[in-house]
Amino acid sequence: MAIPAAIAKAAATLLTNEKTRKGFGWVLVAVFSPVILLIALLCSIGSGGAEHNNASVEACFYGSTLSAEVPAEFRNSIEEMRSAFSLLDSAVASANEQTESGNGLDPLRVKAVFYALCFGEDAPSQSEADSFVACFYTTETRTRTVEIEQEDGIVTTEEETYTVNVPLSLYQAYTHLEAHLGRDITEDDRNNINHVYTSVAGTAGGGSYNGEYLRGDGTSIELDISTFTDPSTKNAADLALYAIHAWESGWGYVWGTYGNVLTDSLFAYKQEQYPDGVGTYADFIRSNWLGGRTTDCVGLIKGYGWLDPETLTIGYATNGMPDLGANQMFYSASVSGPIDTMPDTPGLAVWQNGHIGVYIGDGYVIEAMNTQCGVVKTQLEGRGWTHWLEIPYINYN
Repeated sequence: MAIPAAIAKAAATLLTNEKTRKGFGWVLVAVFSPVILLIALLCSIGSGGAEHNNASVEACFYGSTLSAEVPAEFRNSIEEMRSAFSLLDSAVASANEQTESGNGLDPLRVKAVFYALCFGEDAPSQSEADSFVACFYTTETRTRTVEIEQEDGIVTTEEETYTVNVPLSLYQAYTHLEAHLGRDITEDDRNNINHVYTSVAGTAGGGSYNGEYLRGDGTSIELDISTFTDPSTKNAADLALYAIHAWESGWGYVWGTYGNVLTDSLFAYKQEQYPDGVGTYADFIRSNWLGGRTTDCVGLIKGYGWLDPETLTIGYATNGMPDLGANQMFYSASVSGPIDTMPDTPGLAVWQNGHIGVYIGDGYVIEAMNTQCGVVKTQLEGRGWTHWLEIPYINYN
């Protein structure tokens, strides 16, 4: 559907103005690009506009079904965006294979940018998706020392060069995207992107909580799997034990991390990657978490999924578990239910919009709560969890 720029701009201005938005009597749950705003306005006539906005995000990012009232043309835009997301995920995964030290691209961030800037367009080809993702990183040639075994069995060392992908800050990526797309990325665009990303990934920094919680008193950076029931598989019991170990060891919280030690270089990269979620808390993180292991809420689960039990290293998106956000993990679960129906099974996940934790039994949860609190132990009851789920890629048999 071709939408004149003037009309799109007028719709965006109208619907992002507090007074006029209230005049329409409905609240936008997520702020979209001008194209989406206008479509949402057209869809909202005679029904709830906020419902359509929610449905659009959920349908694109989580694969949820759309109401029968949604127009066919808008439904087609959703299908095109889903196809685009699949291609973008492939491009991000390929780029991340050549990154180092956990400094990978955030697929949710890339898709949020694409969603806000390109909704309503046809899905790109794989090469076009690769080119879009290439705007988020640069390449560097580095050297490393490798061991070479000669025919006589003698091992020698030599220097070799190799290429590594280095993710750019979001602001640098915007500059590349402007050149790639041939258009300016305005402040409104950037706000739209941030709103879409936050609605999918959760609150930057982990939000706030004023209830009771218990911090672990350890400071170890060692990974201990000696109590695991079966290190060769990814199972619910060992996930619970892994979470308990993270709590007992006093792990910190840094947005976008998943259990690796927060080195100076990793910290610097995360500040560039997430200026709001990490940069805003830089002084606190530097004083409290630098040099220790850190994670965010869903990173606690992914870290277990990506843990190599032989080397005790955590590699990005390994062992068949993709990089999912907390909400994506919930929506992709095939077994889940309201919190008041949860079985007493250690290793289940508990979820509320934008946040996830690990149930460890006896009415307690381990969660990476927020930047100030780190990994903590809380009571299941009264914490605000709305649902439980069996985590995809974890064995519950």
